This record gives sequence, C-alpha cells and structure tokens, in this order.
Amino acid sequence: MRVLRPDELGEGERERWRELRAAADAPRSPFMEPEFTAAVGRVRPRARVAVLYEGAEPAGFLPHERGVLGQGRAIGLGVSDRQGAVLAPGLAPDPAGLLRACSVSSLAFDNLEAGQELFLPYAAEEHATYVIDVEKGYEGYESVLRTQSPKFLRTTLAKERRLDRREGPVRFVFDERDPAALRALIGWKSAQYRRTGRRDRFAREWIARLVGRLAETRAPECAGTLSVLYAGARPVAAHFGLRSASVLACWFPAYDPSFARYSPGLVLHLRMAEAAAAEGIGLLDMGRGPAEYKDALKTGELAVHEGAVTRPGAGAALHWLGREPARRAHGFVRARPRLASLASRTLTGAARLRRP
Repeated sequence: MRVLRPDELGEGERERWRELRAAADAPRSPFMEPEFTAAVGRVRPRARVAVLYEGAEPAGFLPHERGVLGQGRAIGLGVSDRQGAVLAPGLAPDPAGLLRACSVSSLAFDNLEAGQELFLPYAAEEHATYVIDVEKGYEGYESVLRTQSPKFLRTTLAKERRLDRREGPVRFVFDERDPAALRALIGWKSAQYRRTGRRDRFAREWIARLVGRLAETRAPECAGTLSVLYAGARPVAAHFGLRSASVLACWFPAYDPSFARYSPGLVLHLRMAEAAAAEGIGLLDMGRGPAEYKDALKTGELAVHEGAVTRPGAGAALHWLGREPARRAHGFVRARPRLASLASRTLTGAARLRRP
C-alpha cells in the first residue's frame, strides 16, 4: 500500500479508480470520484489517498484527511455527501491495519455510503438522504407528484406562472457559466445561514475555495453545475452542485428573499429535475437532513451512516472526547421532533438578535 497526496496519483491510478466506481452497485455519486478528492487536495494540505494493491495492480483507494493529532476524517468531511473506500470486489483489508498504514488513529465519517461493508460495523447512526428519481423521465416524476403531493405541485406551478407574469419572463439555465450568478448564490446562502443561526460555511476559506475549484471542474463523472432561475434578467434562485453521468448531487440551493412569495427555490428544483432527466441523469440526491421542501419533492430515500473507525490508543480517546458528546446531543434532539423544532426556532431568534 502507498499513501499519496491526491495530486501524486497517476492517470492510470485515477482511471482504475473510475473503473472500480463504474462497477459498484451504488449510485455513482460525484463525491466518490477522483476529481472531487483532487479538488479537496488543492485546498486541504493534509488530504491523502491510500492506494491498495493486488500484485502490481491498484485494487482500492481510501481518500481521507489526517489531522494534526493523527485523527483521520473522510475526505471533505462536513461538505461531502458521500464517503467511503473504493475497493475491488472481494478486497477486504483490516480496518485497524488500514488506519495504521495511513498514520491515523481514527477515521470519522458522517455520510458513509450504503454498502461500505468495511466501515459499516463502526457506524453509530443511520440517516436518510432524500432523492428524486427521474429515471423514467420528468413526466413520470410529475405524475408521481400529482399523486403524492398534488397541492404542492399545483401551488408551485401556479407561483411559477405568477412570477412569469409579474417579474418575468421566467427562464432556467441548467449549467450557467456566469461567475456573477455564482457570487449571487453564495451571497444568498451566506445570508440564509446567518438568518437561521447556522454557521456560514462560506465564511470558511477552504469551502469557498473548494466551490470555486469545483465550479471549473468538467470531468464526465464529476462536473460542477450551477443552475439558475431567472425572472427577466435577474437571477431569483440558484443551486450549485456536482453531477456525474447518472446522479445530480444537490448541494447549495438558495434564492433571493425578495422573491420569496413566488417560492423560487421550489420552482428551481422542479426545473432542475426536468433538465436533469433531459440530460440522462436518473437521480437527484438532495442530501440528508429533514426539510419540508424535501418531503414534498422526494420520491424515495437512501441510507447514509455516521460514525468512526478507531484503533486502540490515546487517539481513539481524543476522537471520542472531540466528537461523540456533540454527536450524541445532536442525535438526541433529532430524535424528538418537538425539541428539534424548538432548537430551530431558538437558533433563528438568536440570529435575529445578533443582527445590527
């Protein structure tokens, strides 16, 4: 086994990585592709890839990051919606030995892909990630919504028509290249984080730089995709995510609050589903975390897992002290809807008090 920086991987190794992902049963999330790891490597100096071999042939890849105290984490932890190892069928290394070879005492994950048998025994929680299936085309998806969420669909389409009449004409661009539209999205999203009392992800330099890198990435199985809904010449809602040939990973959606009465974010998601289906993409992955809009839009759910692999020693204790109390507290709140609702209202109220 070798442990390399992402930029040290040769093209043959990257191609082998892609072959292994293509042969996997899981949906081909762009977060599990070498291009995502490479982008993280450019903004996170401690990003590494463990390359496992069968003879002279690469047979597995484990992208990860190594902390200053030797604690490991999945690549892009905190923003990556799918995590895990990319392994040839039948390859089953010893997890503790793998961590030792990577010089880490633990490996934390919060969106471990279903089917990651190597790490699933170490999962502490299972979460639902919400998906939209457009494999049979957008018309098929709309027919599902008419049965499942008829009032939502009628209301959203009516608001789209109203937006077109009063502010339009409405147009949608699936893959917008205008940097100004991305800046507008980041501004809306940052304001949304602050308005709801959440930590502004874009205030963290590495995340802002990572999004900028991925906006320029155009690989077949990992392409940054900025989708924008316009009313007239003005952008009113936008989304930045990643797409493979078969999956659109929904990542950063936001809208201009001055157009909130038209629900432009919901209209945007319908148009994204329509455009994705036309591109041959079969699945939109809206990520984990409950939200009313996800319940209205989803056609199903997939499982992801949170937890950590540790090996005996002081590092395991450091991991537990650093992450487990907070994780358990969050899990306690999530399992109690009334408490979760109160926590959300408290965060929003606190954010209002902090405003000048």
